[in-house]
Amino acid sequence: MTSVPSKNIWIRRQQCPCGDWKCYVTYEGDAEETSISSQLVKNESVQSEAMVAPYVGMVFKSDEDAFEYYGNFARKNGFSIRKERSRLSPQLGIYKRDFVCYRSGFAPLRKKPTGEHHRDRKSVRCGCDAKMYLSKEVIDGVSQWFVVQFSNVHNHELLEDDQVRLLPAYRKIHEADQERILLLSKAGFPIHRIVKVLELEKGIQGGQLPFLERDVRNFVQNRKKVVQENDALLNEKRENDTMELLEACKATKEADQDFVYDYTVDENDKVENIAWSYGDSVNSYTMYGDVVYFDTTYRSITYDMLFGAWIGIDNNGRPIFFGCVLLQDETMRSFAWALQTFISFMKGRCPQTISTDLDPGLRDAIRSELPSTKHVMSIWNILPKVSSWFPLQLGSQYAEFKSEFDALYRLESTEDFELRWNQMVSIFGLGSDKHITLLYSLRTSWAQSYVRGYFLARMVTTTYSKSVDAFLKGIFSAQTSLRRFFEQVGVAANIQNQPHQEMQHMHLKTCLPIEQHSRRLMGKVLLYGFQKMNRFTVPVRSLSLQEYYADMLFAYL
Repeated sequence: MTSVPSKNIWIRRQQCPCGDWKCYVTYEGDAEETSISSQLVKNESVQSEAMVAPYVGMVFKSDEDAFEYYGNFARKNGFSIRKERSRLSPQLGIYKRDFVCYRSGFAPLRKKPTGEHHRDRKSVRCGCDAKMYLSKEVIDGVSQWFVVQFSNVHNHELLEDDQVRLLPAYRKIHEADQERILLLSKAGFPIHRIVKVLELEKGIQGGQLPFLERDVRNFVQNRKKVVQENDALLNEKRENDTMELLEACKATKEADQDFVYDYTVDENDKVENIAWSYGDSVNSYTMYGDVVYFDTTYRSITYDMLFGAWIGIDNNGRPIFFGCVLLQDETMRSFAWALQTFISFMKGRCPQTISTDLDPGLRDAIRSELPSTKHVMSIWNILPKVSSWFPLQLGSQYAEFKSEFDALYRLESTEDFELRWNQMVSIFGLGSDKHITLLYSLRTSWAQSYVRGYFLARMVTTTYSKSVDAFLKGIFSAQTSLRRFFEQVGVAANIQNQPHQEMQHMHLKTCLPIEQHSRRLMGKVLLYGFQKMNRFTVPVRSLSLQEYYADMLFAYL
């Protein structure tokens, strides 16, 4: 029996900005997971080098710890194990555990169906007596598991390292590999090509993955079956929960006239896209709406909807929530509607600058709907993709390429950028690379030489990126429904947009009225920047307060 997920799970968007599902974009943490997956056999072997054989009287904190220990010992010694029997009592719960060699016992005899062809499969079980039995004791209120019997005598041949890894107990497909397999399968790759790609990406020889080609095939087939069985249930849940979200928006509007929302319906009159914002967010936009970050990095697995959040930066350098949207797809049409709706929420005022992820569809929507707004793509959104696209292709040259790319990003002159870009493409043989073509087509939005002079309010810094990520993760805790998610967004937005009181505690370096005025007007981040520049000195020429403030602001920016 299948069932839809009980939680609303959010993941980072995985489709490459070039639009090709065969590409894969890694994010922070993915590289570590992949490394763990590719080194699984090696790591476990190293960890077990100093491992002693289990012995009678050996103590474990839990039966699972004991099973893991015995399993590592078994792998090092050429066999695998399984759980056989357990005993239960009302007082202690499970108090006995028997772990045995995978070839323990004998296969039960099966009656062959009459008149049907039946293929006999030879059982691996041969009555092996290797085992580890455990018993639980409670000492001073603490449960401990003791080894009461142990035998490492086998009546069959033990396997070498390159054979034991192929036993079913050790052929595990890591979660990161599962996601990669599904992406490649969706892109139309046959199973044998998927296996080859995984081997190339991990830099290992053919046949050295911790699982077999048939494991990949079984995984893909089983996952497709689950998806097909769940589709109808998911669609029903999506429709019901989306309507519940719309009702929550209507109820909030009735209670708070400053709350704003809008939505679209599809040809079947079902809710398609929905956006909302709060009165405090609209008011904050009047003060901090010159530069906006539109984050579209998260998608719901449960509802297959993209979440977009408009976020600003206040005068203390902190993220401030402006509004959000749920979209059914990532087309230019959907993005255009989202931008139109946001500007209508903000009473028709367009930002001077908008920062987004690397997305051509979103870029085209911004060009259409915000023609007078400068579109910027932060380098901290681009570098993870660069680190995914080029290492495999460039190999040992990647470090040199990365250094040149970093230098190109920081160039001040557009003429120098164009010249050195062409040189870089030629040196590394990337003239026909689709990702280089994509980056170059978007250069006016990410290269410093093209965005210099536009108001960014320190929004493209790593510090701000981390603050936004922490804010979003606070929203994306697992939720049971879209309505609960809506409530969580409201809570997070309220906390994020509360007035900050620490401005009054900022340290002043001088007693000049101009510094006190700047503390009140600009906040901690700008004031700190001015102080570092030593701008709070007596002016050489006589300036009015407004002139001196403008002079400092110009120097800082």
